[in-house]
Amino acid sequence: MTRLPKFTLQYNEEKENWALQKDKTRRTVKSYETKEDATKRGVLKRAVGVDGGSVKIQKINGRFQEERTYPKSKDPRKSRG
Repeated sequence: MTRLPKFTLQYNEEKENWALQKDKTRRTVKSYETKEDATKRGVLKRAVGVDGGSVKIQKINGRFQEERTYPKSKDPRKSRG
């Protein structure tokens, strides 16, 4: 089983927007004006790309809200927690 690329959606205080960053490189893949813009109707799925990936979504205070896997078929069957 291949490892999925990991991404984090977090609030960028300097630019006052929400940035989707690739965890390995810390490079911003896409920016959004609001968190709702990033999480609605498959927007994250398109931003992650064809190969898919795992996206951790943070709250504005920095705590993790949820994690999503794209495509859903690549979600690991067995996981602790």
